[in-house]
Order: sequence, then structure tokens, then C-alpha cells
Amino acid sequence: MKIDTLSRKADYIGITGSVLCIIHCLITPILLLTSSVFQNSTLRVGYLSLDYVFIGVNIVAVYFATRHYAAPAIKKSLWGFLALFTVALLLEDVAPFFEYLAYAASAGLVITHLINIKQHRLNHTH
Repeated sequence: MKIDTLSRKADYIGITGSVLCIIHCLITPILLLTSSVFQNSTLRVGYLSLDYVFIGVNIVAVYFATRHYAAPAIKKSLWGFLALFTVALLLEDVAPFFEYLAYAASAGLVITHLINIKQHRLNHTH
């Protein structure tokens, strides 16, 4: 994928990564309690380590979304929500608060990426 194409698609990649992370976080407890497949520790560890994939995807998405044309407030918001998201995911086993913070930060990333898409459309139609 070319860098220019990645820059244009970064907001969509970020939205997808954040939404998938929310879905992953919501269904994990259900899967762990109800599925015999997840009784195998190897599968469980692999599935739970998807958090690191979501962090990586969002880092790439925020980097490319803010690289050229994002307004300063959008840049600060995306990087701030990414920092909260990362810290919350890494500490989610410490206290339940961090799990909720991860949901909020993920939603913040989605909303800010949507705002960034809208800003790009407004700025490029004039």
C-alpha cells in the first residue's frame, strides 16, 4: 500500500481497528466463560494478545491520519485518545476502571477519526 493511499485511508483503518477492539473486548468474557475452545491456554493467550494488535493498528492509523492535513485540535485529540487507549489496554487487568477507560478512549478515537474525515471533505471541496 502506498504511503499516500495509507494517509487517505488512515481514518478508516483507525475506525475499523477501534470498533473491532470494542467488539473483541465485549465478547471476550462471554467466550471465556462459554466456549470449550478457549479452555486451551494457547488459544486463550493468542486471542487475548489481540490487544497488542489493536494498539499497533491504532498507532499506525493515528500516525498517518495526523501526518499531513489534520487540524491541531484533531491531532491532539487523536494522540491523546491513543495514549489513553494504550495505557488502559495495558492496565485493564489491574482494575475494572481501565477496561471502561479503554472503551471510552476507543470511542473517542472513532469519533475523532470521523471528525477528521469530515474536515478533509470540507477542506477539499472548496
